[in-house]
Amino acid sequence: MASLLTNAAAMTALQTLASTNKALDGTQNRISTGLRISTASDGAAYWSIATTMRSDNKSLSAVQDSLGLGAATVDVQYTALEATVKELTEIGKLLVSAKTPGVNRGQIQEDIKARLGQMNSIASSSVFNSENWLSVDSSGSFNKDKSVVAAFSRVGNAITIETIKVDVNEIKLYDANAAAALPTPATAPTAVADGVVQMNGRGLFDTEWQVFSDKLATPAAVSLSIKDLDISALTDSADDQATLSSYIEIVDAALSKLTDGASNLGAVKNRIDTQKDFVQALTDAIDRGIGQLVDADMNAESTRLQALQTQQQLGIQALSIANSNSQNILSLFRG
Repeated sequence: MASLLTNAAAMTALQTLASTNKALDGTQNRISTGLRISTASDGAAYWSIATTMRSDNKSLSAVQDSLGLGAATVDVQYTALEATVKELTEIGKLLVSAKTPGVNRGQIQEDIKARLGQMNSIASSSVFNSENWLSVDSSGSFNKDKSVVAAFSRVGNAITIETIKVDVNEIKLYDANAAAALPTPATAPTAVADGVVQMNGRGLFDTEWQVFSDKLATPAAVSLSIKDLDISALTDSADDQATLSSYIEIVDAALSKLTDGASNLGAVKNRIDTQKDFVQALTDAIDRGIGQLVDADMNAESTRLQALQTQQQLGIQALSIANSNSQNILSLFRG
């Protein structure tokens, strides 16, 4: 039946064209954004997961920044400790050479003094981002535990942030706090080497060391802070030779503790470097996972675009044909 008021063919063609145009808009949006799911309306579940993972990746980016800052700080302290180990080793060698009878200990002391000054300079200049772990002041608000943010993880709604910690008391060389003491009387003095004990909790070089030996006149005849080491007045007498031997023991004990501190800090440095690599790999893996969820397949979208454009052209043509049917009705009334 041909109707003038109702053009069913045109209505059908218009609906088809509208549907094609809507699909074409969606395809063009996916091509322009590169995303299959760009809003919650495209797929609420995947959109929610992807949004959360993007947030986590931003947190991991902050962790990477923290690790970079921590790595730089630790590297400065570690480099300083390495240099200090060399200087203290040389002081130990000079003390051994000072045991030689008739040697000019005044000249040796000048060399020792220069190296002591160098060690102090190394410690005081080991600053990065206003952090100095080698020359400190443990009074007031001092915090011996330095932390580097190393990891971020989320399980459900529970967020965990892990840190890599460094105990500054284990590596400090100088401490301006004259009242610093070892933790408890039950553990003080703390044995560092046979016959040598550390009597307080100041820095490695300004702490008081004592030597206990049956070779000395009294059990603790020799006390020394390494920063005050001075052999210029020592002679070849038996007592002075015993004192010099005690100085060598003290320096050797301090060198052993310094080496342990440098080794521990070196291990922290390696751990931070390894964690940096892992966090970068984890960030890349999360990015790939997000892509699997929400990225558009550009090959498929390109093919779909061409098909929809063809359908659009055919729909326009079909609508044109349907509309022409109304014109054909007029021909029925022509004479």
